[in-house]
Amino acid sequence: MSGTRTSPAPGAKPPGLDRDVLTRALVLVLGAVAPLLDSTVVNVALRDLGQDLHAGVGTVQWVSTGYLLALAMAVPLSGWTVERFGARRMWLLSLLLFLGGSLLCGAAWNIGALIAFRVVQGVGGGLMIPIMQTLLMRSAGGRQIGRLIAVVSLPALVAPIFGPVIGGLVLSHWSWRWIFYVNLPICLAAVALALRHLPADGPGRPGLRLDVRGLLLLSPALAAVIYGLSSAGGGGFVRVQVLAPVACGAALLAVYARTALRTPAPLIDLRLFRVRSFSASSALLFLSGLAMFGAMLLLPLYYQQVRGQGVVAAGLLLAPQGVGSLLARGAGGLTDRIGPRPVVLGGIALTALGTVPFAFGVRHTDYWVLGAALVVRGAGLSAANMAVMVGAFRDLAPDEIPHASSTTRIMQQVGGSFGAAVLAVILQRELAGSGGQAAAAYGHTFTWALGFTALAVLPALLLPSAGRPAGPAGPADVAGAADAASPSSTERTKGRRDR
Repeated sequence: MSGTRTSPAPGAKPPGLDRDVLTRALVLVLGAVAPLLDSTVVNVALRDLGQDLHAGVGTVQWVSTGYLLALAMAVPLSGWTVERFGARRMWLLSLLLFLGGSLLCGAAWNIGALIAFRVVQGVGGGLMIPIMQTLLMRSAGGRQIGRLIAVVSLPALVAPIFGPVIGGLVLSHWSWRWIFYVNLPICLAAVALALRHLPADGPGRPGLRLDVRGLLLLSPALAAVIYGLSSAGGGGFVRVQVLAPVACGAALLAVYARTALRTPAPLIDLRLFRVRSFSASSALLFLSGLAMFGAMLLLPLYYQQVRGQGVVAAGLLLAPQGVGSLLARGAGGLTDRIGPRPVVLGGIALTALGTVPFAFGVRHTDYWVLGAALVVRGAGLSAANMAVMVGAFRDLAPDEIPHASSTTRIMQQVGGSFGAAVLAVILQRELAGSGGQAAAAYGHTFTWALGFTALAVLPALLLPSAGRPAGPAGPADVAGAADAASPSSTERTKGRRDR
């Protein structure tokens, strides 16, 4: 590699984002909006789906479960497809898969067809987010990662908030089929803009073999773990329906870990965990499932069951959290200047502070107090998540980015399922033990969420606090390495394991 990457002095204000890089980021954000909104929007429509397609609750639930399982199984494959075929080609393919799946879902004639077409959607969505991260990191050339993440992370933060509102509005004016048809113009626009603005791929690596053994171990493992965790909310963890798939998935993951460390080109390179900043960030991404996704399950239920609001009203009452996310956009640039650790710690503190009003005085707290708390909570979550993603990629070489993108997405997905399952079980037990006092049950459950948020402080302390260190690759090297063969990263990773 020919160039050297330099960084501004800690605390100095870095230059603005390059216009071409910003344009590419916005193009990628448009494509990512559809899958990020889709799951929350569809959840609102499950009752209508069951009534119109004459299916029971257990069957209709597979409309969401099938999508999530397909997504989880596709994520590990994304890194190999990027290296083999090129990131731009795979981005377009993932968009077209999601587009086709959405069109077919809207035209589904029975519940079986709808579930099958949701699997197609899930494959497209599973490929899309890791590929977007890879394209972004390569476009940035290792510079201004925080600012870029501030641009592209907003859909992921606000989609769970506005998704139920959009779903409720669509269902109040049109049939459930439009829940899927609304994805079509978004995906078509994203394809057209990607063809125009994303740089063409190189020849790829035709000789790169797929780690078939790793795929047969890792994808079913993730699907089993997520399926088991998603089943926990209905009756706790100590049940065969939960323990059997989770144990099976954990066993497959253990076998994969053993074989991946002995494989020259594994599906997911576990050697990345030798880089301290990447390991700490991965742990934080998993724990964010308890602080973010778990609480996102609680908040709308709280407004509905404790405060007596409808679905649309509950969604609107959650909107201040999205406002807080917008207010925290400057955290990306701040992370570039002072490093991830202080920003993550500050974000954790704000998240905890914004959760306190929901844990104490739940029934009688004024709505304006809860709204202000959600603004604070949204700002904390947004700042922490942006800084964590900066920490995940800051010390990695260009050829490690596809593996890192897949790994971070896996940690988010499994952590989200785990967090939602844990807090759902806690809430269920609190409701059963409170004699029907929903306010007390939710207050105790939010207290647990506070404790889980505090746990994130431990891995946050392992994140770097200074500005980005100089590294071996400049932007020209990143562009050249995008789809070309690259040497093994093992030696470089060993040299950076203690950063």
